[in-house]
Amino acid sequence: MNTPPTTVLLVEDDPADAGLIQAALASTDEQPFRVEWVTRLSDAIERLGREGIEVVLLDLTLPDGQGIEAFDQVHQAAPNALILVLSGATDEEAPRLALQRGAHDYLAKAHIDAHWLPRALRYVIERKASREGLRDSEARFRAMSDASPLGIFVSDAQGGCTYTNTAYHKISGLTFDQTLGTNWSTAVHPDDRQRVLAEWRDAARGQDPFETEFRFLREDESVVWTRVNGAAMRDGAWSHGHVQTVEDITERKSTELVLLAAEEAFFEEKERAQVTLNSIGDGVLSTDLLGKVTYMNPVAEAMTGWSCEDALGRPLPEVFTIIDGKGRNAVANPALRAITGDRTVELTADCLLVRRDGSESPIEDSAAPIHNRAGEAIGAVIVFHDVSKAQAMAQKMSHQAQHDFLTGLPNRMLLTERLSQAIGQAHRHRKQVALMFLDLDYFKHINDSLGHAIGDELLQSVAGRLAACVRTTDTVCRQGGDEFVILLTEIECPHDAAHVANKVLAALTEAQHIGGHELHVTVSIGISVYPDDGTNAETLTQSADTAMYHAKANGRNSFQFFEAEMNTRAVRRQFVEGSLRRALKEDEFLLHYQPQIDLASGAMTGAEALIRWQDPDLGLIYPGDFVPIAEECGLIVPIGRWVLREACRQARAWLDSGLLAVPVAVNISALELRHEGFLEGVALILKETRLPPRYLELELTESIIMDDAESSASVLDALRTMGVQLAIDDFGTGYSSLSYLKRLPINTLKIDQSFVHDIATNTDGATIVAAVIGMGKNLNQRVIAEGVETYAQLAFLRTQQCEVGQGFQFSHPLPAEAFELLLDCPKDQQPRPLLC
Repeated sequence: MNTPPTTVLLVEDDPADAGLIQAALASTDEQPFRVEWVTRLSDAIERLGREGIEVVLLDLTLPDGQGIEAFDQVHQAAPNALILVLSGATDEEAPRLALQRGAHDYLAKAHIDAHWLPRALRYVIERKASREGLRDSEARFRAMSDASPLGIFVSDAQGGCTYTNTAYHKISGLTFDQTLGTNWSTAVHPDDRQRVLAEWRDAARGQDPFETEFRFLREDESVVWTRVNGAAMRDGAWSHGHVQTVEDITERKSTELVLLAAEEAFFEEKERAQVTLNSIGDGVLSTDLLGKVTYMNPVAEAMTGWSCEDALGRPLPEVFTIIDGKGRNAVANPALRAITGDRTVELTADCLLVRRDGSESPIEDSAAPIHNRAGEAIGAVIVFHDVSKAQAMAQKMSHQAQHDFLTGLPNRMLLTERLSQAIGQAHRHRKQVALMFLDLDYFKHINDSLGHAIGDELLQSVAGRLAACVRTTDTVCRQGGDEFVILLTEIECPHDAAHVANKVLAALTEAQHIGGHELHVTVSIGISVYPDDGTNAETLTQSADTAMYHAKANGRNSFQFFEAEMNTRAVRRQFVEGSLRRALKEDEFLLHYQPQIDLASGAMTGAEALIRWQDPDLGLIYPGDFVPIAEECGLIVPIGRWVLREACRQARAWLDSGLLAVPVAVNISALELRHEGFLEGVALILKETRLPPRYLELELTESIIMDDAESSASVLDALRTMGVQLAIDDFGTGYSSLSYLKRLPINTLKIDQSFVHDIATNTDGATIVAAVIGMGKNLNQRVIAEGVETYAQLAFLRTQQCEVGQGFQFSHPLPAEAFELLLDCPKDQQPRPLLC
């Protein structure tokens, strides 16, 4: 092949030198040259402007340009041409400067010959071509690497960076200059560095490719996940560096983390569901679309007797066998019903689950369809639980709601229900129904003195005796406290109820041995009969209650049938109770005082305070008309407290007025004496009124004291310690132990007026009065005869040396203002009606 000649522009103003050069370049055949010769710099510049010149041989001593300035003009005109500077023997500075500014070489004119010049020129041309080829190759590599999405990190044998591409700069956040000379591991996240370097060393020892994933820690503290592949650059057996490709996998890692989190969440959810299903108290069982078992939790296994392993794939009715508890018929498969109807279904009531061993247990359950993503039913789940305990508890709670906790008898709620049923049944069968209200007499005394435990046992004993007195079709109910009710269904006549009432009275008459005590208890019974006393439960109940109060009022330990007149009395009682409450609030009570006269001297030795009620509409009401009602409704305690305070206040007022005051006697009821805080109340009233205790006498009946003698004795001792005088009122009408009476701190015995009334005409009455007077003297107790109304009675009492008398013979009870006139009389002018 013919090699095209290389065009050379020779810029030389010396013809001899130019001739030598042209001759030298024309003599070669290997690399032909075509030489164009100009002698001036301007001509050279003009020629270079037309292109086609590959090599310039430039003399730096031209007529129109010399030195480095001449080179600069030529280099500017042909920047891509190969410029060689021609120099003389004495000029070396300018060629060296030209080399620094872009000349490829310089030639000494003195050494140019035909052999050397072509070779030197060809060498320079080849060297330029080689450099340009290398430069082009590098440019192509850089363009390719910069276009790559993978980061590239090239290091030398010592590990120092020699090259990084654009992608690496983007991933690492570093510039090219920042990466040069650095080690690739400096960018590895500290948490990953130890692991990554260990993997790098393992790969290096085995001369294996290096592959790993780690995080880049950028200067701004942001993190980029990367996938790195590395390999050694070898020259034979020797490595002279490494190249690494770096892939940004942050997005992939983020996706993986999301997926991992989702997997973890799914696992945790599945685990929670499994733990929940295994730990809940309900049985859980699932089926496929055909109704075959696919899952059972441990509770379902225990309840059915089937293990999950044995049950899988079996038809639901074989594993989950349920029947109607009443008809004993098979119940339709709830799973198939849920799937077919695509809805939640519940078992009918009273279903029984038949275990694998044949045993049965009542259950409640519900079945619901299971859907896929398309909303199509693919199976069903059944949740069920044993309701044996719940049913037992419901029955127990129902029994407790309708029965008394202490005695186990039906309570008021169940009685009302049965009474209504009994009335309906009696109406249909033309029969009668009797309702009996029973209240234990003086039960509170037993409860207070012996304690609630003994009282509860007594109530249980009474309940048993009452139940033994009636038929199985009748009902004995505890109404509350010490009140009981007996319902007699379908009786023929009221006599049947009277017969049962007598049986009850007789049964309770026998002593009851409770906690080491022999207790006697009686009962007051009120009876109402359907339809005569009421045609509904409410009316019958009110009638029986009213009759019971009348039985109490008539002496207790008896029964009383309801009578129409009782309603009138009951209404009256209710009216009085309401009025009493108003009277307390409006201060409508007042005290009258009846003098107590020394029968020997006629002097007044004391007075009894007697309550009166000044009703704004009814006028003055005496205690017999309201005190019993006050005792029944519990108002006697606040009324008694008022009486005591008012009597003490009045006595203190008489003392402050300088009158010849006498002790004032106040009656104390059983309820007052047993009331908590009674002693403290007496002490407080004495303190507030400033009355010396010797001017106060408290009167109590025998029955009050002897009902609970031990407790009474302690209270009386405390009162005597205060300095208060004590008297037994209505002595002889109750019962007492004389030996015990002797030990009580009693100052006065008051003979009941019923004995005094007959002393002039009845020898028995006179004997009793005489005996009491004698006993009082022997006991060193003052004796007062109540109800002295005639001179004959007075005369007898004087003959028996009775100390004091009280009654109409001396004076009627007087208001405080009138009684004050008696106190104001001089001693020798005090009224002495006993002499009249």
